[in-house]
Amino acid sequence: MTIVLENVTKVVRGEDHIYKTSITLEDGSFNVLLGATLSGKTSLIRLIAGLDHPTKGRILVNGKNAGKIALQHRNIGMVYQEFINYPAMTVYENIASPLRMKRMNKVQLDKKVRQTAELLHLESFLNRPPDELSGGQQQRLAMARALVKDSDLLILDEPLINLDYKLRAEIREELRTIIGQRDMIVVYATTEPIEALILGGKTHVLHEGRILQSGPSLDIFNYPATVDVARNINNPPMNILDAQISGVGKNRRAVLTDGTQIHLNGNLSDIKEGHVKLGFRASQISFHKTSDTDIPIRGEVELAEVGGSETFVHLLHNGNPIILHEKGAHPRHQGDMIDFFVKPENLLAFDRNEQLISAPRI
Repeated sequence: MTIVLENVTKVVRGEDHIYKTSITLEDGSFNVLLGATLSGKTSLIRLIAGLDHPTKGRILVNGKNAGKIALQHRNIGMVYQEFINYPAMTVYENIASPLRMKRMNKVQLDKKVRQTAELLHLESFLNRPPDELSGGQQQRLAMARALVKDSDLLILDEPLINLDYKLRAEIREELRTIIGQRDMIVVYATTEPIEALILGGKTHVLHEGRILQSGPSLDIFNYPATVDVARNINNPPMNILDAQISGVGKNRRAVLTDGTQIHLNGNLSDIKEGHVKLGFRASQISFHKTSDTDIPIRGEVELAEVGGSETFVHLLHNGNPIILHEKGAHPRHQGDMIDFFVKPENLLAFDRNEQLISAPRI
C-alpha cells in the first residue's frame, strides 16, 4: 500500500492545524512524526488514517482518492498513549476481537492469537482480564490487537509516553524486531528525539503544523536544515548563539555577543561575512580547556536539574539561554558563574534566515 498526501491542509474553526503538506508513505516504511505537543502530529495522523478529511488538497491510497474509501474497508491498526483495551474481555478475547469481526475460522483465529501473544510476551496472561496486567503489559496488549489483523497501516500515537524509562526502552527494542518482520506502513508519533534515532526509518519533523524536514533520522540529526529542526531533533534542544563573521585570511573570526572571538577553521572556514547563528549540543562541552582553539564561554546559572547520573544546567550567556549536560550529580546554585569550553569543529552554522549553511563533516 502507498499513501500520498498532496498539498493537504487542515483548518479547524478558523485555526490552521496543518499547513500545506505533501508526503509519501510507502509500503514497508517506518515513519516517525517528531514534534513537540501541539506541533500537529495528531492532526496529521487523523488525516493519514482517514478519521478526518483535509480542508484542501487530497489523500491517495494506492492511487485512489481516500475520501471515497469507507474507513471500514481500510485495514488500519492504531495504538494510542492510553491503554485502550476491552475491560470485560480476557486478554485472549481482546486480541481475538478484530479477527472475530473478520469472521475468521476458529482454528486460524486461535493460531494467530497465540502467535501474536507470544510475540509480545503475553502468552501466560491469555485468560486474565486486562486490569490484572501491568501498564507495560496493557500497552503490549493494545499493540497485539493492532498487529494481529496484519494491518496495511499501523499508527502508534505516542504509545510509550505513559510508561517508565525501563519499559519504554524494552518495548522500543521489541517494536524494532516485530515491525521489521512485517510488510506494512508504520507511522509512529513522538515528542522524543531519542525514539526517532533509536527506531530509525524516516523522520518527519513537525513544528506548528508544518513539516520542516523529512529524511533518514540520523541524517536529520547530523544535518538539521533549520534552527527549529536542530532544536526539535535534540534533547535538550540545541544551544544557539548569535555571532558576527568578519576579517579575511588568518584574521577571520566569529565574534559572539559578549565579545568572545572564535577562530574559523574546518567546516566553518568558508562561511561568508555577516550575521550567523552557531549551534552546539548540550553534551558537546568540556569544563576544562583541552586545546588552544577551544572556545571559552561563561554563563550564569538559572537552574540545575540534578539526577543520579547526570545534571542539566540551565545558564544565561549574555541574556541567551544555554543548557549544559554534565555527567554525574553536580550541585549548581542560582547565580553561580560557570566557565565551559566548546570545540569549534563541533559547531553548526545557520544564516540570518536560520537555514543551515555549515555542519561538521561526519
